[in-house]
Amino acid sequence: MTSSAGRLYVVSTPIGNLGDFSARAVEVLRSVEAVLAEDTRHSRHLLDHYEIKTPLASYHEHNEARATPRILDRLAGGESFAFISDAGTPLLSDPGARLVRAAIDAGIDVVPVPGASALLAALVASGLGADRFTFFGFLPRKGHERADALEAVASLTHTAVVYEAPGRVADTLAELERHGAGEREVAVARELTKQFEETRRGTVAELARYYADAPPRGEVVIVLAGRAPSSPDEGAARERARVLRQGGASARDVARALVDEHGLARNAAYRLAHEPE
Repeated sequence: MTSSAGRLYVVSTPIGNLGDFSARAVEVLRSVEAVLAEDTRHSRHLLDHYEIKTPLASYHEHNEARATPRILDRLAGGESFAFISDAGTPLLSDPGARLVRAAIDAGIDVVPVPGASALLAALVASGLGADRFTFFGFLPRKGHERADALEAVASLTHTAVVYEAPGRVADTLAELERHGAGEREVAVARELTKQFEETRRGTVAELARYYADAPPRGEVVIVLAGRAPSSPDEGAARERARVLRQGGASARDVARALVDEHGLARNAAYRLAHEPE
């Protein structure tokens, strides 16, 4: 793509508090040819608040297939656009992936303008481990897909973050309890950055009972602690080491296998790999 091509800016917007909008984001929205918005009526309020006069254009899951080629043509012609969702960081359980992928494939610069994100706000306020986590977005509503998703959430050994509709929070927590996560720590954050913001913490079983009696209101994020990893079975690992050595594996390969297959610490795996027969 030539240097005369425009840019596609992916701009995060506030998730409730209008103060959570960066000066850079305002500058970008003022400078582009148009702002592509999931819901133009909703986004008009934000732009008016910051006196942004840039035209709004509708871009959502129902028109993205039709609209994307036209936007790419204009980007290639040197115009720049900003893409926003109704709230938070676009593409995270929101539309926009098709447009971003198409722009990248066409050689258009895609520029993120970071800002508010409900999943990150809930994660850092939860008190749970944030060094590694998996974001599941909204879980399927029924059937095998939902059961499989809940099993995946419950089986993680690190933190899981889930978006949920307020009316389904109690049921989701109860289902996680049935999947063996009842005693795990969980935080349920709702209405983040808004007037009635609340983060409630406890075990899955405790909060399942609480929300069964007091269903939450507003937008909800569930942050679940990972399950404790099972203790390695050193006897099984020792037998595996013996079989591998008899098969001609080097001590290094044996140690690597014990770490990967049995979850042993490296020093323990090294010790078993060098044990005499």
